[in-house]
Amino acid sequence: MKPQVLILHADGTNRDHEAAQAFELAGATPEIVHLNQLRAHERRWTDYQLLAIPGGFSYADALGAGKLLALDLNAYFADEVAQFIDSGKPVIGICNGFQALVKSGLLPFTQPASRTTSAATLAHNVNGHFECRWVTLKPQSQTCVWTRGLSDLLECPIAHGEGNFVLSDPNDLQRLRECDQVALTYTSEDGQSANGEYPINPNGSLGDIAGVCNPRGNVLGLMPHPEDHVFAYQHPRWSRGERGRLGLRLFENGVRYADQL
Repeated sequence: MKPQVLILHADGTNRDHEAAQAFELAGATPEIVHLNQLRAHERRWTDYQLLAIPGGFSYADALGAGKLLALDLNAYFADEVAQFIDSGKPVIGICNGFQALVKSGLLPFTQPASRTTSAATLAHNVNGHFECRWVTLKPQSQTCVWTRGLSDLLECPIAHGEGNFVLSDPNDLQRLRECDQVALTYTSEDGQSANGEYPINPNGSLGDIAGVCNPRGNVLGLMPHPEDHVFAYQHPRWSRGERGRLGLRLFENGVRYADQL
């Protein structure tokens, strides 16, 4: 059987169908499930081999991007999410989903209950406005199951106003690098480091970080939208002959890993 993907839907989420299409192309069977269906036990977490928290504006980003969705995860599904992650099943959070994973304390480190401040957050873009453009990404982590074995650059769009990855302790950047948790970075089109330069780094993220994973490597959060580059014709310069660098490869990696569990 194909791996089953739970695509979590909350009010305001609007990138779930694109994520479902990406997983289907990658060889999985996706199902879009509303939070209320899980709360009513109409669906069971244990029936799925992958979890995706897609992008959008969950709860209209009230109180901050991804914050209310993070509260839902912690208040109603903390045990189920912890069990899902602890079992090694792959999890991906994209854009608003990344924000929810960070604000729920699931990324970048598993946060002890005694800690009152978050290890990281996704703050407003340094330039102070919403960014909608295509970016180039460099896979970095061999620990992360979603990027493991990927060496080619990826290209996909971003669409966010709060994507600036910030750590509460600057020393944690070195910790992330030493633990191979920096999954994706923003780079120039030829793969050179962005060095914080705008618009190559579109939001000012520390260390040009576009995505991070947990220490085990099965949970990935990223701001760009790889689900929006799963066909060659989606690239804005496709008609000029540009091909490859599909975001689909991330989904193929995740599905392949889940199929081996």
